[in-house]
Amino acid sequence: MKILQLNIWGGKLGKQIIDLIEREKPDVVCLQEAIVLPHEGTLLFTQFADIQSETKFEHSYFSPAFGFTMMNHRADFGNAVMSHTPFVNTKTVFTGGDYNPTIDLVDGDFNMRNLQHVIIDNGGKKINILNHHGHHIRQHKMGDAETLRQCEMIVEYISKLEGGVVLTGDFNLAPESESLGKLNVILTNHAMESGVTTTRTPLTHKTEVCDYIFTSKELKTAGFKVLPDLVSDHAALVIEVE
Repeated sequence: MKILQLNIWGGKLGKQIIDLIEREKPDVVCLQEAIVLPHEGTLLFTQFADIQSETKFEHSYFSPAFGFTMMNHRADFGNAVMSHTPFVNTKTVFTGGDYNPTIDLVDGDFNMRNLQHVIIDNGGKKINILNHHGHHIRQHKMGDAETLRQCEMIVEYISKLEGGVVLTGDFNLAPESESLGKLNVILTNHAMESGVTTTRTPLTHKTEVCDYIFTSKELKTAGFKVLPDLVSDHAALVIEVE
């Protein structure tokens, strides 16, 4: 099973995102900063439904974190998973705040955060795929009491799952942060194991590592890499899970 992880930056570079997914041919795609509209798209970004349609994924699950109005159009913003295999089960757990349908784009709090959980039957074996967009601190990526609480919440959630676990996302945390360390204890952090030095692209001045794919110890993995394509201000990550 090939899994692709990407913060899509609101779908600003939709064609490039679609081209990347079509080239890589993943079985599962985990996205953050996806936007869903109840109508036709806009030239400003490519909405999630169009990405799914163009890449021909049969199954999807969207978990909005908040909604907003832009140019008299209503939209939702959040995490999304696409799969060629049906989901056995789906669940959304808010790790920070609650869904806000009408956020103020100028002065609103954008730190509503959720954890997506989908279960896929992979050749008779249950695999839990978790997708998360971490709490954002503008000044740094070392975390704080809130990121620590949310990571501990994710650890507790994972401890109750049966079967292999793949956790993906933009965690907004540096590899050496105390918060991320909570996850490193129970899961294999492939970005750290591979010595990745950045998961950002030239489309931003930022150079930190903040995007990750983790797997539980019992899963065999191969082929983890950070892709160089300019599809977002974040780089895409891919991994093969056997």
